[in-house]
Amino acid sequence: MEIIVGLLIIAVGAFCQSSCYVPINRIKEWSWESYWIVQGIFAWLVFPFLGALLAVPAGNSLFEVYASHPADTLWTMFFGVLWGVGGLTFGLSMRYLGVALGQSIALGTCAGLGTILTPVFTGKTGDLTTPVIVGVVVTLLGIAIIGYAGGMKSAGLSEEEKKEAVKDFNFTKGILVALLAGFMSACFSIGLGFGESLCFAESKEIYRTLPATFMVTIGGFLTNAIYCFYQNSKNKTWGDYGKTSLYVNNILFCALAGVLWYSQFFGLSLGKGFLVSSPVLLTFSWCILMSLNVTFSNVWGIILKEWKGCSQKTITVLVIGLIILIISSFLPQLLK
Repeated sequence: MEIIVGLLIIAVGAFCQSSCYVPINRIKEWSWESYWIVQGIFAWLVFPFLGALLAVPAGNSLFEVYASHPADTLWTMFFGVLWGVGGLTFGLSMRYLGVALGQSIALGTCAGLGTILTPVFTGKTGDLTTPVIVGVVVTLLGIAIIGYAGGMKSAGLSEEEKKEAVKDFNFTKGILVALLAGFMSACFSIGLGFGESLCFAESKEIYRTLPATFMVTIGGFLTNAIYCFYQNSKNKTWGDYGKTSLYVNNILFCALAGVLWYSQFFGLSLGKGFLVSSPVLLTFSWCILMSLNVTFSNVWGIILKEWKGCSQKTITVLVIGLIILIISSFLPQLLK
């Protein structure tokens, strides 16, 4: 029963993350770089900090955790900086491919590499059991099928129809950006691996990864801030921040996008606390989160009519890919 609860919590977090781009559509008169960094303040600083505080027992401070493990803290933040490149290009993949296809390609790459590379970098290759590897392969198969459906969509629509669904649609550029985003985004999982020591012994199991999550997101914020402020200067969009009449609307939806995005890692931490009886699912939990992110993002893609005008064959291929992803979420537990 605990395993089911853990998987459901991770699923809720994945649903929230997949919904985080919906509030962004309500942001008015700000350039991409302006709203991206403002939502990042909430997604990568404010809410991760508040989450990390839950892992701090009464009478202690969060700083104690990082000061007692300086090397692990720096490595965790370093991989956060690398993940920041993935987070940045992840946003661009949405811009060129839309929510459904962009998240599918980026998160699929991230799912496989994050699950495989984390034990390799942290010296825990023994965690890569046969059920875990099979689960990763099945996940990537589901992602590949969804990617194929995206290719069918691209080939079957006119340029006007593509632009109607996704304003800046560019399949070739989008695929390249999404693959880069997935590769670099896998560094988040590696950062969490290096940050396993960043917690108090008294911390509740469900909160233990939250201090490490905060260090990763700080690193990612630095990368994104440098790029976004550069774009503000290049595009002369600093004036966006001075449009005070838009503050209530834009900051509200940036905050909503931020908390929805962070919910995936808050849910991952809580969910893993219920999966301690299954080492296989603990190792595979990153892949579970990413595959569910892809599943729900495509549900949103359908709702937002990003697949409008596609043939029945394309939709059938898409659904097959989604079913395979759902199966992959619990397959390792069946094979152990």
